[in-house]
Amino acid sequence: MERPLTGPPPRLKAPKGTCDTHMHFYNSRYPKHPDGVPPEPDTTVSDYRQIMSWLGIERVVVVQPNAYGDDNRCTMDSVAELGLDKARAVVVVKPGVTDDELERLTKAGARAIRFMCLPPGHLKWDVMDEMIARVRPFGWHAIVQFDGRELPEREAQLKRIEGDYVIDHVGKFLEPVPTDHEAFKTLLRLVDRGNCYVKLSAAYEVSKVGPPGYDDVAALAKALAKAAPERLLWATNWPHPGMRGERYPSEVNLLDLMLEWVPDESARYKMFVENPAKLYGF
Repeated sequence: MERPLTGPPPRLKAPKGTCDTHMHFYNSRYPKHPDGVPPEPDTTVSDYRQIMSWLGIERVVVVQPNAYGDDNRCTMDSVAELGLDKARAVVVVKPGVTDDELERLTKAGARAIRFMCLPPGHLKWDVMDEMIARVRPFGWHAIVQFDGRELPEREAQLKRIEGDYVIDHVGKFLEPVPTDHEAFKTLLRLVDRGNCYVKLSAAYEVSKVGPPGYDDVAALAKALAKAAPERLLWATNWPHPGMRGERYPSEVNLLDLMLEWVPDESARYKMFVENPAKLYGF
């Protein structure tokens, strides 16, 4: 498939130190996990460096794709190629992982464990408490993706998390909800506790309105930006898994939306630079 890697510049000039906190690499050299989704067409570090140059990204958090299960080699090899001055990793490790393996991953740039609670994720709610306790001594946090409409029933478990954690993709409400919905109010309560971050990313995955504004998701993002700019992260979600042809989003539009979603420049600086630097140790 054809992925644009450059084009007209964005209107938003990303500040120095901007971090993309969620993207994936795929490479056919690495075997697909038996229970994983089919991998996307290959994406290379060279490809992504063009995206970085185009959008003004200086730092990146590489997230383990569902395709590879807990075989983190593609992710970690990509982080090594990018260099620890620029890259960190979010990985999948399962019950039974050894301290030696966690230490090895930490030295190589891993800073978080991924819980993908939607099909076909490999770590879900049932092992979350156990695995967060395993990785916390290594300085890791958790990133969690699920249908945000479940937030009221998941609130108690999320409140049990000690240390920081991140909720993906504006809460990933598979049917976007209004800002006065109990599920979104639950998200605001969790953010207000001080250890929950939310990524402003991947609106195209759930929006019923669609581009360019993704207005149904935008309303939630704007409310989060107003309530807690110190708890926001930004991400490209490149290479936009599952998106093909006309559904493939515009990299520039997704970045420029932040001018509207987070209109305050100092709040954008927190989202692009300060918050990820603190969370990922840049």
